[in-house]
Amino acid sequence: MASDLFSEAFPMAYDTLISVPQLHALFADGADVLVLDCDFELGMADKGRAAYRAGHLPGARYAHLDEDLAGPPDGSNGRHPLPARVAFAAWLRTQGLKQGQQVVACDSSGGAWAARAWWLLRWIGHARVAVLDGGKQAWTAAGLPLETGDAAPAVPGDFVAGDPLVPSPATAREVLANIEQGAAQVLDARDPSRFRGDPNPVDPVAGHIPGARNRFFRDNLAADGRFRPADELGAAFTALLGEQPALLSCGSGVTACHNALAMAVAGLPQPRLYPGSWSEWIADPARPVATGDA
Repeated sequence: MASDLFSEAFPMAYDTLISVPQLHALFADGADVLVLDCDFELGMADKGRAAYRAGHLPGARYAHLDEDLAGPPDGSNGRHPLPARVAFAAWLRTQGLKQGQQVVACDSSGGAWAARAWWLLRWIGHARVAVLDGGKQAWTAAGLPLETGDAAPAVPGDFVAGDPLVPSPATAREVLANIEQGAAQVLDARDPSRFRGDPNPVDPVAGHIPGARNRFFRDNLAADGRFRPADELGAAFTALLGEQPALLSCGSGVTACHNALAMAVAGLPQPRLYPGSWSEWIADPARPVATGDA
C-alpha cells in the first residue's frame, strides 16, 4: 500500500481500501485523516446531506455528488461531468486537505459514491486516498460512534493538484472509434436490467454502448457489503476482459469508478474511465445503441 508517492510526514498509507479497524487505529494514534462522507441518492439530491447530518464518522466532512464531485451538466456532457481540476483542488483545500494527507471516502451504499471521490482524488494527483470497506454500516456494526450535525469550517489546507495517477479519461469520440477498432473492452457498471435496455425512469434512451459487457458494480461486494477478495475480483474481471484493457462506463461516470477501485484491489492494470458514460452517450441521437444481454 505504501509507495514513494507518499510524504514522509504521513508514514502510513492506504490507497485502495481501508478497513474499520485500520481507520479506528489511525484515529486512536492521532493520525491526521480527512474523512469525506459521500452519501447520496439519485433523484433525491438532499437526502445524502440529511443522512450526513443524522450521523457521520468523527470529523467527517460532506462531499455532495452534484455540487462537489461533479461539474455542471450542460445537456450534452452527462449528468455528472468531471469537475474542473482547479475547482476540485480548491474545494479540497477548503475541506482542509494537506499535501500527502490520508483521505478516507465513505458512504452507506457499498462505496458507490465514495469510489467516485477516490477516483477524482487520484485524477488530480493525490495518491493517499482509500474507501472505507463496508462503509458507515461496518463502522457502526463495530460499535463505533457517529457525530451529528454539520462540521465546523476547516482550516484551509495546502493541497496542490499534481499529475494524474489514473489514465486519461476517454471521450465520447474515442468510445465511438473503439466500437470499430475493438482496442478496449467497455465494461458497463449499471445493473443488468438497465444494461439490457429494460424500461426505467433513469435512462431516457434504454440500452448500452455496442460491444460493451456488463459488470454490475455491486457484484464487487460480498454479502456483508465489503469488497470481495482480490483473487475473486481478479478472476471476474479477467474473464470479462481477456487480454484487452478496460474502458469503464455506467450511467454518468460514477459507479464505473467502483469497478476501477475493484480492479485496483485486484492488482489489475488501470482502466480508462469514460466520464460522460451513458447519459452523455445518448445525448447525441447519432450514436449507436445496443440492447439485450450482449
